[in-house]
Amino acid sequence: MPKIKMPRKSTAIDMTAMCDVAFLLLTFFMLATKFKPDEPVVVVTPSSINTSLLPDADVILITIDKDGRVFFSMDGQPKRKRLISDLNESYHLGLSDAEQTAFALGSSFGTEIKALKSVLNMKPDDRKGFEKGIPLDSANNELAVWIEYGRVAQGQDLRDLKYCIKADNQTPYPVIKKVLDTFKEKKIQKLNLVTNLEEAPAGSAAAIFRKEEKSK
Repeated sequence: MPKIKMPRKSTAIDMTAMCDVAFLLLTFFMLATKFKPDEPVVVVTPSSINTSLLPDADVILITIDKDGRVFFSMDGQPKRKRLISDLNESYHLGLSDAEQTAFALGSSFGTEIKALKSVLNMKPDDRKGFEKGIPLDSANNELAVWIEYGRVAQGQDLRDLKYCIKADNQTPYPVIKKVLDTFKEKKIQKLNLVTNLEEAPAGSAAAIFRKEEKSK
């Protein structure tokens, strides 16, 4: 009895719908993505052999440029919104909702608290020449204020909060000391220094350790 030959059917799949979906997703992300704003100051950090990475979240970052100007930054838009809301209420800055939103979406700030309203209404290029750094004078140490309000904005649990200092390799040491003294006054002992990674010296313990790690 002859075998019944089944007709072959095409296995081609129409990918038109899938391509449309892919382009729609691509367009959505292109339009909805907001890039991180540029920092108002450029810092060339010193080199070290430390391989620890800067955490992505729960960070208070203090940036110090070569001229000794101090800038404050903190991650998390909701936390930044709470920080600026508390500062606005305490210091009667008169910030509008749009200005507070601009702060929450911004980068580092390095100016007197009373000048925040003016800075928030400036273009990025204009800010670079206007911001003179957060005051560190003993009679007016506003960095301590920023740190305290930043801690409050984090909420109840501060165990995961990291404090980082990113200083230029030409920053005057007295400015670094004032920043460190400010953290000491706030009873914050554990700090992280941001540096550039360099090769460990040949024959050093760090070089031997890295070599052993690579060979595993």
